[in-house]
Amino acid sequence: MPSSISSSDPQTRWRGFARAFAVTAAVLGATLSLFVALVDPWDMLPLSPPWHRIPISSNARYSMPALAISPRFDSAMVGTSTGRLLQPAILDAPFDAHFVNLAMNSATPWEQGRILRLFLRHHPTPRVVLIDIDAEWCFADRHGLSEPNRPMPDWMYEGSPWRGYTEMLTMYAVQEAANQFMWLIGHKQQRFGSDGYTSFVPPDSRYDPRRVDELFRTWAFDTAKADGPARAPASVPFLIDLLAAIPAETTKILWFPPSSREQQGAPGSQVAATRAACRTAMAAIARATPHTMAIDFEIPGPIADSRASFWDPIHYRQAVAHMVMDDLAAAAMGRDVPATQGRVLVPPHP
Repeated sequence: MPSSISSSDPQTRWRGFARAFAVTAAVLGATLSLFVALVDPWDMLPLSPPWHRIPISSNARYSMPALAISPRFDSAMVGTSTGRLLQPAILDAPFDAHFVNLAMNSATPWEQGRILRLFLRHHPTPRVVLIDIDAEWCFADRHGLSEPNRPMPDWMYEGSPWRGYTEMLTMYAVQEAANQFMWLIGHKQQRFGSDGYTSFVPPDSRYDPRRVDELFRTWAFDTAKADGPARAPASVPFLIDLLAAIPAETTKILWFPPSSREQQGAPGSQVAATRAACRTAMAAIARATPHTMAIDFEIPGPIADSRASFWDPIHYRQAVAHMVMDDLAAAAMGRDVPATQGRVLVPPHP
């Protein structure tokens, strides 16, 4: 009898430990799931409390959907990091609109299309849509039109938001719920703007020309000579379909952001030829689409020639961003744009 009791004690204790562990894990999992569902870090769940939340994630592909469906806005900007410095607070008044900036770092045309279509589903009659036509559009191949550059939560962009209750059972969701909760109780500062705008470049007081020169030296520029006429980019049919999804009466603006002279490509290079073909194709699309204009800030001139205009070959400084915003508003109103700053490819038309 003693030996029988002795042999069963470890087994009994192990079973008790396993049951306790399972119960603890289940309680912890349920608690974390309830916490994430209540906090709703990305403000996309149907039954979460109506608290004011902020964009919390550094991966904008998680933060932007809540802004895209928000009724606070009636106009949108999409693009990559080259469009992130446009400020809704500045452009709202001249356009008589309420903009949200939905630009995302390294966003492919496919990703830009997804966030814009989400915006359109919740804003069927937008006032203005700005599309940032940079290298992601001009050098896109078929692969770049169909795949995301970074993790993208499909359930936020398509289908039922109820899927979120299962899709958000991840450690990333727990982490971001904790960050959102800390902001809700006043223990975390807001980092990303509630209208989508956040300055991702350092303040001008930290501008260092030597550092900028070093970045330019390490940047890989394609200097290959053109081997024939460049073809229109693969993104053309995609853009045509995307513009067709926007109501005809909506003001649509295709704009080419400023870039450095080196980035634009030397005369006779394949880069320069591809950019020229892209510009021609986008202008043709703008002419064929009602209430659509095209304006080009990627032109030779004092801005492109001065490295003092940029942090690196494609990211311009705040003063240039303000110039772009002023010229966008002027062009949309039919006013002249200084020839050294931009070129209106297609003026506003019915």
